Amino acid sequence: MDKGSTTILIDAYSQIFRVFYAIRYLSRKDGFPTNALFGFARLLMQLENEYAPGAGAMFFDCGKPAFRLELAPEYKSNRPPMPEDLQKQMPLLRELAELFGWQSCQCTNYEADDLIGAAVKSSGRRKFAIISSDKDLSQLIDDHCFMLLPARSGGGFEVRDEAGTFSKFAVKPSQIVDYLALLGDTSDVIEGVPGIGPKTAAAVLSEAGSLENFFADPELVTNAKLRAKLQENRERIQRNIKLVTLRTQWPQDELGEVEKYLVKRPPDWQKIAGFARQYELKSILKDIPEEFTAPSAPAAELEIATAPAEENSAPADDLFSWSIAREEQTAGKTPEQTPEPEFRQDTLF
Repeated sequence: MDKGSTTILIDAYSQIFRVFYAIRYLSRKDGFPTNALFGFARLLMQLENEYAPGAGAMFFDCGKPAFRLELAPEYKSNRPPMPEDLQKQMPLLRELAELFGWQSCQCTNYEADDLIGAAVKSSGRRKFAIISSDKDLSQLIDDHCFMLLPARSGGGFEVRDEAGTFSKFAVKPSQIVDYLALLGDTSDVIEGVPGIGPKTAAAVLSEAGSLENFFADPELVTNAKLRAKLQENRERIQRNIKLVTLRTQWPQDELGEVEKYLVKRPPDWQKIAGFARQYELKSILKDIPEEFTAPSAPAAELEIATAPAEENSAPADDLFSWSIAREEQTAGKTPEQTPEPEFRQDTLF
């Protein structure tokens, strides 16, 4: 991927929750939590260094879409409230994104995934990279759209293109919706077809091509028991397809033209340096160009105690299982004021 040539679309909450759970118990001297600020600043810094994005936007969820709740009232009903330490940092995370030049975008009755899909489908002449771990977004992958997943093996991003999608799921991007409709998604409280796992779902789509093809001609699936199971669960499958399919019509009446959101400004390094000093993000300060890090007059203190909680603060759609495991490993430990940790790429990326 050439620097500056690709429009980068960020699934904001997925990355914010990822870094929040990857770094625990980091705070400023006065006790104000800074773990999400540190991790998010690292992510944005890495994007600037590796990709120098000149176009893109950051997309946020805005509650649960009414149309999905009508289909499945239990949709995402298992999500816990946003942790208090993250709520405190949310207004500052949005400010940090703005300092790095990113515009934020959200809309009622659209999840971040829907808006990302709508941006991709409304701007076909661009090359897109989507930063998220949400497998639902794999349905958007084609010759002008791919995903960048923060690598768990340490350092940088893993590219998921059409070949990578097939390697991961054994189905094509165009079959992802049908694949997920068969499997369901426990994290979203979407029940799949009982007894059908990833291999069986992939086998069904290998034989039939699509679920639409199967229901038009059930004999495409050779296994009689599997064929009967799919027919018995037709209503559930069709509901799941509607739940999983992204809403890709851009909400122009509410947001205006999509292109205005995809304009990314260069980072304001002077203000980022002030932000890093104010929140004691020392290693972030080290990575800022030297000409912007000279000591200057103290920045005006932000009103931390009265910073508003994030509206529609719902957990991200794709909390990494390793993040949850990491939280469990640290459960029971007493939070304490600690110096900023050395950045570990194998922890964040």
